Amino acid sequence: MEIGRATLLVLVILLVACLPAAVALVCCGDDRLDRIAGAWSRRWAGRRDRRTIAGLDRAVDADALTRDIDLSEFDRPDRRPVEQIAADLWRLRGYRSGRGGRPTVWPVLLIEAYDDRLRSACRCLGIPEHLVELEGVDREIERVRVEGALHAAGLPLPAATAGHRQRHR
Repeated sequence: MEIGRATLLVLVILLVACLPAAVALVCCGDDRLDRIAGAWSRRWAGRRDRRTIAGLDRAVDADALTRDIDLSEFDRPDRRPVEQIAADLWRLRGYRSGRGGRPTVWPVLLIEAYDDRLRSACRCLGIPEHLVELEGVDREIERVRVEGALHAAGLPLPAATAGHRQRHR
């Protein structure tokens, strides 16, 4: 009987000593579970992303797409950065639509400068364009096509961005 009472006494002492830890575990356990679940989901999402990227690499064969690109063309000292060309295009487009104030050059020269910057951007990104050969409405259509191709290549332009509304005069 003494052994039973001694065991019971030890269990009661352990219960009283561990009671605060048990209460803390019940109260704060959900935070720990959230952290564990979040880490687990991030791990699985990372694995899923890596599998998706590997599948896309196999499907697209990225090496074959970039094999014929001459990278020395990008290292020329006289080549203007794409960012500077994009800034020029935004500024010139603003003048053309009347948002940048009155242009200081004639509208024909403004359009030629805009087309020149479009051609430069196309050369930088390897996009074919035919702005020089065309005239009139065909050139306007080609300009819109080139703006869309540049936008699809990652160079958003004012006329090609979604939600852009042109002002009509």
